[in-house]
Amino acid sequence: MPEDAPRSDGTRDTSTRDSLAARRGLDAPVYAPAEDSGLLAEAAVEHARGATLEVGTGSGWVAERVRTESDATRVIGSDVNPHAARRARDRGVEAVRADLLGPFRDGALDTVLFNPPYLPTDPDNEWDDWQEAALSGGESGRDLIEPFLDDLPRALAPDGVALLLVSSLTGFADAVEYAVDAGFRAETVAEESYPFETLSILALRHRE
Repeated sequence: MPEDAPRSDGTRDTSTRDSLAARRGLDAPVYAPAEDSGLLAEAAVEHARGATLEVGTGSGWVAERVRTESDATRVIGSDVNPHAARRARDRGVEAVRADLLGPFRDGALDTVLFNPPYLPTDPDNEWDDWQEAALSGGESGRDLIEPFLDDLPRALAPDGVALLLVSSLTGFADAVEYAVDAGFRAETVAEESYPFETLSILALRHRE
């Protein structure tokens, strides 16, 4: 299971872990929209334009909103989970099964959206199911964020923007530093705080 959030006295709060499990439906094969999805969707509707990809689209809920409410000219959802790709297509989203940005051509994407798996997870307590793929970010919480940022400079158009959701559970400053080292300017364009975490949306643009 995910590591429990630390209290100020250094102990672990197991209620965080249990509430996440209940709220996010760990027995389902596709991640259901939650607070993080809503925050990303609001930012994406404002910023998306041109050819837009949502990496890790899950149910396709965010991609569907972007397709119907934003200036994006084409919206694609991708997910390593075949159940998720099918669910997104059921919503009318063009969806493919893909691992991060691998299949997409150099400079092809004007907007990239990513709500990554970010829960820090004890490697001795992995779930070994599709919800693990949707939620677990490895020990640091950044096991998918970092390879995404490594490849993003290639796939993102020169004047494009990527919206990356970052949780305080993963180390916000560490994620920003990694993005800057990858060649991006990083700006926080949305943020919400909850009892167990703060969620931020980073807008990433190529440095000139």
